[in-house]
Amino acid sequence: MRKAVALPKRARNAAATRDAILQSALAAFSRNGYDGIGVREIAQAAGVTAVLVNRYFGSKEELFGAAVEIAFSDSTLFEGDPSSLAHRLTEAVIAKTEKDADPIDPLLLLLRSAPNPRAAEILRESIARHFERPLKSLLMGPCASERAAMILAFISGLQLFRKVIGSKALTDGTRAGLYANIKAAFQGLIDRD
Repeated sequence: MRKAVALPKRARNAAATRDAILQSALAAFSRNGYDGIGVREIAQAAGVTAVLVNRYFGSKEELFGAAVEIAFSDSTLFEGDPSSLAHRLTEAVIAKTEKDADPIDPLLLLLRSAPNPRAAEILRESIARHFERPLKSLLMGPCASERAAMILAFISGLQLFRKVIGSKALTDGTRAGLYANIKAAFQGLIDRD
């Protein structure tokens, strides 16, 4: 017979409880992927029960969808003058992949959860809504959808090779050199006519 684990008492605050569950889910899915973690473990880390998680989110799939929305909610890169888009993208990629930068939860969430077909579908829909379509709207000329997707793939690849794998050429390169090369690549995809 399993002994019940005593959870710490949490003050009743629906918004704070929902946020605690979402932050726990984001961390858990980023660390373990969709298939590598269960609702009970997420609930325990949030200081609640699995029943409460299901009451707030309905299912693990819906909880994952909500965590993905939190992870991909920052679309500020696509605001502002389109002529400075390559600069903004380059600065963001370099800053997010510095050695002392916080872990890249959205990238880890993507890498570790994409093998599950339903999780991949949720990720694909969220990426299209938050990144691909807004980016496409800033691109002039032919093949804007393809170019937007290539920019996002380039960003993910840079994050993967610089932050996760630790490619020496990218981690040891000078900031000025990285900036010039990355910006040129972005600008080439942005300006294609």
